Amino acid sequence: MNNLTTDELLAQLIESEWDDRQNRAVSRGLRNAKFRYKAAIEMIDYSIDRGIDQNFINRLAECDFIKQHQNLIVTGSTGTGKSFLASAIGNQACLLGFKVLYANTSRLINQLKLAKADGTSLQELAKIEKQDLLILDDFGIQPFDSTSRMILMDIIEDLHAVHSTIQVPISAWYEIIGDETMADAILDRIVHDAHKLELKGDSLRKKRKVV
Repeated sequence: MNNLTTDELLAQLIESEWDDRQNRAVSRGLRNAKFRYKAAIEMIDYSIDRGIDQNFINRLAECDFIKQHQNLIVTGSTGTGKSFLASAIGNQACLLGFKVLYANTSRLINQLKLAKADGTSLQELAKIEKQDLLILDDFGIQPFDSTSRMILMDIIEDLHAVHSTIQVPISAWYEIIGDETMADAILDRIVHDAHKLELKGDSLRKKRKVV
């Protein structure tokens, strides 16, 4: 340290301050994202029966799909690790400086219903619109009523071609949305320019119980 010139010392202090700010920003982003799991790309299980291409995941981990405003649709049976995988990709996005929100779909819709009732829905939607990546988890656990459909449409419309969404959907799309025209409109916006990943194999929860 004593051998450093004044300019070198100043440069070192600036670099240290920059690193500290970056670390604090990442930590803040991880807290604000509210991930369901403490997951990371390095923790993903690539067992052959799961049908996950590691090279594909590595490309997703670069988060170019977010920069290009593309969606990622993750499908699979219950317990195959969709939420964990979404959390891992979201975590990686935070590390790269993107703003991420991880939300249980039903809770988010209910929150926006309350906001609609007290006149704050525009503010709440604006918060969502500021995100680079919105992760909708447990999509379709509860059927959508007419108000829920309109709120979902508002979310997707605001994010369409502007931000990226990770969907964790189910197969019975039309039955859950409950309105064929609305279902087509929402699906068209989600599927356009979307990457798709289907998780296969038995439930990981069952495997853990057996172990």
